[in-house]
Amino acid sequence: MAASESTPTREEEEEGEQLEEDRFVSSHHPSAPPDELFDISTTVDPSYVISLIRKLLPVEPKNVDNTEIRGSNCNNEVVNSSNDSCKSMDIVDDPTKSDFRGESDEDSHKEENAHLSAGEEVWEECGCVLWDLAANQTHAELMVQNFVLEVLLANLMVTQSVRVTEICLGIMGNLACHEVPLKHIVSSNGLIAVIVDQLFLDDTQCLCEAFRLLSSGLQGGECIKWAEALQFEHILSRILWVMENTLNPQLIEKSVGLLLSMLESQKEVEHILLSPLMKLGLASVLVNLLTFEMSKLTNDRIPERYPVLDVILRALEALCVIDVCSQEICSNKEIFQLVCDLIKFPDKVEVSTSCVTAGLLIANILSDVPDLASSISQDLPFLQGLFDIFPFTSDDSEARCALWNVIARFLVRVREDEMSASNLCQYVFILLCKSDVIEDDLFDHQFDEKKENESLATSGRKSDARTLALRRITSILNKWKALKDSCEKDMMEDYATNEKICRLLDICHGHTMSGASE
Repeated sequence: MAASESTPTREEEEEGEQLEEDRFVSSHHPSAPPDELFDISTTVDPSYVISLIRKLLPVEPKNVDNTEIRGSNCNNEVVNSSNDSCKSMDIVDDPTKSDFRGESDEDSHKEENAHLSAGEEVWEECGCVLWDLAANQTHAELMVQNFVLEVLLANLMVTQSVRVTEICLGIMGNLACHEVPLKHIVSSNGLIAVIVDQLFLDDTQCLCEAFRLLSSGLQGGECIKWAEALQFEHILSRILWVMENTLNPQLIEKSVGLLLSMLESQKEVEHILLSPLMKLGLASVLVNLLTFEMSKLTNDRIPERYPVLDVILRALEALCVIDVCSQEICSNKEIFQLVCDLIKFPDKVEVSTSCVTAGLLIANILSDVPDLASSISQDLPFLQGLFDIFPFTSDDSEARCALWNVIARFLVRVREDEMSASNLCQYVFILLCKSDVIEDDLFDHQFDEKKENESLATSGRKSDARTLALRRITSILNKWKALKDSCEKDMMEDYATNEKICRLLDICHGHTMSGASE
């Protein structure tokens, strides 16, 4: 009887298990202090953050294969370095494919989790939590005040695990999105050099985090120190090699994003890094990348590759207005043909941002090399594609002006007096189909005129392009009106009615007259 009395009931067992579970959760995720329970920005107990940092103190390195783990229990959220928004970094690569052209990944991607000890699992879990917390400015500043950078540097110096390296770089990448922590990174002796050294790893996720961190550094107030750390030929060659040889779209985006950060940084950064990169073949690398992405867009339509195409075009557009690069970029006929092909891409909604950037790039190229306009002057799908982009530029007056600039260069080469009625009919067909787009843009332009007139030289050039294009449209429509009786009526009966022609003529005439009066 005594034995039976001492045996706990089922209810008592369940209650005991629940208490043990509660104690475990409490020890791993302590509650915030009472006075902070309702303060959303400070709900994490500072002592909890400090305890996490302590758990990252490195232990003696073990002989573990150079491997990588995907998908930890933590959902890693990282701050995008360009706009401070959060983005998941939990990416699963296809294990059957290499992440670099001509190179196998089987040595760098084995099942490291099979070798993890209990202590290493705790390290990874704590690191993932700190990765998340570093996205918050308050937590980030608390972390650097409590020596997280020293702890992360110590780990990078001794670890043989790419997962540990990725987490360390990910934490610092989030810290670098905040001004004060970024200054701490710069002032930490030897840290920038160690970060740059991570570029020579062959692990995709580590490289992504390294590029993201370096991009944030180049956008900060002490960007010169980051540029000086990157200026050596073997480092710049490595950046270009990764950019050109990786098959991973995220890594392409991050590596080209680093280039874009250089171009958008201070002028001195541009002077330090751009000329060496151009000598090492930067233009050729970007052409190869653009060719590859355009082939993917045409054949596969993979949404995850659309941001890659966009960042490549943004980099080219930035390069084409820089003196040391403009000639090489603008005179490259392959680049010009590829961006013209993008303008003619039918499903522009999917890549609308890239199409707008392509329009800006073409305008800049034609400004430097006007003769290239002759190669597109008879390309009617290209003309239609230009008008198709206008709906995506409603909030971007610069992009709309660039499109008008290209349209004007196109239309001044149209010889309506010398072409047959059937050919002229095709031009009119496109213009009337896009008459609503033209009318909407001219309506929006009325609200942009005051802003444009603040810079007379700039607004004069841009206004002239729009006005010239409208005058050419007027000339083409008037020529069609004179020839319409001899044209094939069936081709135009649904579009080229007298009412539509007259309305578009009135719109063009009204704008060109108001422009002339100014």
